Formats: sequence, structure tokens, C-alpha cells
Amino acid sequence: MEMHPATLWEAIADAVPERLAIVQGATRRTWSEFDDRSARLAGVLSAHGLGAGAKVGQLLYNSPEFLETYFAALKLRAVPFNINYRYTADELTYLLTNADADALVYHSSLSDVVAKAVAAAGPLLVLLEVDDGGTPLSGSVAYEEAIAQAEPARRITRDADDITMIYTGGTTGMPKAAITKVGPPLAYLLETVPVLGGYAPVAVDDVPEFTRLIEGTENVLISLPVSPLMHNTGLGIGVAPALATGGTVVLLGGRRFDVDELWDTVAAERVNAITIVGDAFARPMLTALDENSSRDLTCVRFILSSGTMFSSEVKTGLLEHLPRAIIMDIIGASEGAMGMSIAMAGAPVQTGRFQPGPGVIVITEDGRRVEPGAAEPGLVALPGGAEGYYKDEAKTAATFRIIDGRRYTIPGDYATVDADGTLTLLGRGSSCINTAGEKVYPEEVEEILKALPWVEDALVFGIDDERLGQKVAAVLSLAPGNSDEPVDAILGAAREKLALFKIPRQVVVVDKVPRTQVGKPDYPAAKQQFINSVRPPANRG
Repeated sequence: MEMHPATLWEAIADAVPERLAIVQGATRRTWSEFDDRSARLAGVLSAHGLGAGAKVGQLLYNSPEFLETYFAALKLRAVPFNINYRYTADELTYLLTNADADALVYHSSLSDVVAKAVAAAGPLLVLLEVDDGGTPLSGSVAYEEAIAQAEPARRITRDADDITMIYTGGTTGMPKAAITKVGPPLAYLLETVPVLGGYAPVAVDDVPEFTRLIEGTENVLISLPVSPLMHNTGLGIGVAPALATGGTVVLLGGRRFDVDELWDTVAAERVNAITIVGDAFARPMLTALDENSSRDLTCVRFILSSGTMFSSEVKTGLLEHLPRAIIMDIIGASEGAMGMSIAMAGAPVQTGRFQPGPGVIVITEDGRRVEPGAAEPGLVALPGGAEGYYKDEAKTAATFRIIDGRRYTIPGDYATVDADGTLTLLGRGSSCINTAGEKVYPEEVEEILKALPWVEDALVFGIDDERLGQKVAAVLSLAPGNSDEPVDAILGAAREKLALFKIPRQVVVVDKVPRTQVGKPDYPAAKQQFINSVRPPANRG
């Protein structure tokens, strides 16, 4: 069997056809149904002229259709790519054009945006519309009707070098598509996921037997990605490990994060793996458990997170409620994984400190290696990673470099290396603040502020300053019951942990710190909040 997700999933469907593959509310798809529906969708795409190398856009909320579309594209050796469902028509137009899209699968509630984008970008081979109550778009093909009428695409031989494209907005510029071969990530999953259940790594040919072996045990992964599948954390961490080993993916029905829906679903479906994006999800999860500990959550064995900081005190709180769980905090990007921090009950870890992955190094901007214990910030570099960025040679050359004869990926994250080799993450270089010649990494300051008992959330950024070049500024929200705490007292407590030049010179207290839907910092919105609060009122004469 080739090292290819579509080929492996077909084999799993043959091995455990009646096991649940996808659950979302009342919708329950067995592995046999998942394979059949995806094969029929592949037949629809093929009938419209798509084949190997064709680009299939996914403008979809978390849903069974997202996973079916992904599977269908891989069956044809086509290239699925993610699209943020919050994009405007102009942003969608850019993405369809940049990706050289051949097909688009979308929810009908997004049809207005799709209509404008397709009119601007030019016609595609097929538009497949998933009905979620929106107005049907003229010229589109109804998803369910097409599947019901289609013949399943035949199974074919595929190649581990087939690719997917993962669009990442990054911190600056237009979205970029990281090109990733399907074979290496799948091989990594088969080496690591079985080990979590106490098994040896599994060869790809042995996966069908492994899926039968774990039948009826808690080693069948029942995974709930809380974050959107359109982002790599949801798909790559929340979905891929479960599907690679014949598990079940459970999806929330709501399109906004509802912490009670999360815990109710975990208890009802006996979810054993939850994927989130740091504190934005974890803090309300902990608050809900503190307020209601009556649910049976003994099923939870793993909480996985990536994409933003996950505070140590929140991990500790969650583990008090979920003592069987292991929290795996992954430092990574769409281009690859750099390291991991593992927390268990009674074994706390410090925020932002990670064990580097095999072969990971830290280098200075001129390519010199940072030695352990040097206390010198550098760029994290991981061996291998993505193949490059689609249609962006300059960014590819800057991110993927040869160091000492080996190819490394350098996503842009800065860290220091402790004497024992542990990485302390500082943040993305593009967000680094240069104040009077000193470099300040926002995430370091944010984590100190959030660890204070009076602070609920915080974002830190640079504001232009004539004397300093940039000054450190922040917006923060106060924890419940602390609305009267003076900012001076909060900053005074932070001074015990941070050098003076890192302390925000101006702070604006807001009701809610702005974050994206997946919990990542929304620095432009935070800066605008700050500017609106400190700007003097207009002179009305």
C-alpha cells in the first residue's frame, strides 16, 4: 500500500466498515459510508473534468462535507486547499486566482460572496453547493443531489509525493499556500499515534489489522477538533491522527464556540481527544468546569493545542478536573512542527517552553547556530517541512534554506535555547517591537500579564514613537471581579517578572481582547482599539 491518506482510508473502510468515522449531532457516518460518499463525490468531480493536480477549494464550515471533499480530492490525486469562510469577496477572488482553482465546494449561506468572487476570478469547472439554508447560486451543482446520482470513482494507484496546499495568512502580506507532500506527514502519524496507546509504530500495510485489533478499546481515537477545519490545527491535529488509525471525528454543530456544547458533546460521545488553540479556548473551558463539574469526563485522555500560547496555570486547572488527561502543546506552523510541551497532573510545565523536535535548531539571522545556554534569541529551524509556497519563489527562498548541507524550514518564530536544550518561545519576528534599540517579543509580555490574577486576556504591540522608535503598548481585559484594579498595580506586578523596557508604557482596558475565530491574536483590531481609546476627541469648534 502506498503511503497515501486516500489509499489508507479506503483500506480502513474495508477493515472496519461499521465503525463511526464522522459524527456531528444527528449525522453519523460509518467508515463505509464515509468512503462511499467520498468516492461518489470524486465521481462528480471527475465527470466535470477534474483529475490529478486539479485544485479543489473548500469554503466550508466544520461539517462532514468538509472531510468528504478532502477525501474525494485525494482519491483523484487532486489538490484540496482550505479557504477561510470569513473572507470577503475580494479576498476569495484573490485566493481562487492565486490557487488556480478548478472547483469550489461551499456552503450555500456563503453564496453571495461566492457569486461576486467567481464573477471576478472567472468561471471554474464546477461549483458544488452544500445546502445550509442559504440562497442557491445559479449555475452551481447541489452537493447531495450530485452524490446521490453519481457512480463511485474507481480506486486508483496513488503516489506519496501527491500534494495538498494549506493557505496561511501569516502575519503580513496576502495569504500564502504551503505545498506539502501527503506521504511524510502520514508516515509521522503512523510512527507516533499508536505509541500514545502503548503500541509500537505501525507500518502502513499493517494499519487495517491494527484498526481491528483496537476495536472496543479506548485506543480508538474519538477526536473532537474545536477549532475550524479550515485551519491546520483543526485538520492536521484534530482530524488526521484519528483518521490515520481508524478512529472517529466528532464535530460540534454550532458555528460559534459554545463551551457547554463542547463539554456536553465530549460526555455524550465519549470523546478522548480534544484539539484547541491555546488560552482562547482553554480558559472558558476551565471556567465552565469550575462552575459545573457534574459531567462524566473520565473519557478525556488528550488535549492538544497549537497556534498560540497555552498558559501553564490554565493547563494545571484543566488537569485538576481531568486527571487522566495528557496536555500536548505543539509549537508549529502550517510549514511544519517545531516542538512540543507535555503536561500531566502533578507535572506542571512553564508557559512557552518546549522540547524541540528531532533535528530542530535555532539560528541567528545570518545563519549561525545558537548554542544551548547562550541566552541569545534566534530563529527556530526545523528539518524538512513543507516543499515551498505556491507561486512565491521569493518567500520560498527566504523560508526554506540549506544549512550545513541540510534543508530547513524557518517559519519566523524566535526562541532562546536553555542549557538543557529546551526552547523558550518568544514569538514571531514580524511582531517584534524595537523600542530604543531593545527587542521586545509581545508573546513573552502577554503571558506575564495573563498570569496575573487580575488579568483575563492581553495583547501587546508596538506603537510608533518619535523618541523610542516604537513604544510598548497593550490592551487587556480584567478577570471577573477585578474591574476596579488599577493599571499601575498590574504593571507593578509585571515589573517583578520583566525588564523595565518590556513593560507597556500605555495600557487600554477593554471589555474583550480581540482575537480571531480560532483564538489567534487580532493585532490590527487591538491596535485600533488602543488608538480609538487614546486619540484626543475631535475639535468641534
